[in-house]
Amino acid sequence: MSLKQLEQTQPLELHWRAFELRPSGAPPLPAEYRARIEANQPLFAARVKRDYGVAINQGPFDINTRALHQLKKFADAQSKGNEFQQAALDAYWLRAQDVSAASTQQALLAQAGLTTPVADILADENYLHAVLLDEQLAQANEINGVPALVFAEKYLVVGAQPLNVLQQVAAQVRAEQT
Repeated sequence: MSLKQLEQTQPLELHWRAFELRPSGAPPLPAEYRARIEANQPLFAARVKRDYGVAINQGPFDINTRALHQLKKFADAQSKGNEFQQAALDAYWLRAQDVSAASTQQALLAQAGLTTPVADILADENYLHAVLLDEQLAQANEINGVPALVFAEKYLVVGAQPLNVLQQVAAQVRAEQT
């Protein structure tokens, strides 16, 4: 949400990268950790409502998002990546949709103006390779959670930060670029 607000006041060039919180084959979350996440969800929703006026209606927890990331890489190649990204975020966070479902994914592509069948996109290994490269980049830079924002390939901002933090980092980048 803070990133969206920052975008409204300053020009930004966003490059979304793939990052799977729970990749296929990952060990299950410990029950106590999962319980802590679930217990914090109402607090998170209340904070987002208070700070941004947005009602969170989160999709299912612990889903496999690899295919969604592959579809995003396809959308990027069609110059529709930002549209697809926003549609996917809204579907998951605001409409509680299961973005791992092929029917939901096809609808997200349509919202971005794309009609290629999901199965055809997923059959192209180039998009899988692009996702895996993003994940390797995150691992090489010791990024292990989301959100993780990198400004000017130099400054890492981890976690959902308030607008003033993002503004400070953006100001630092601008100062260095002039």
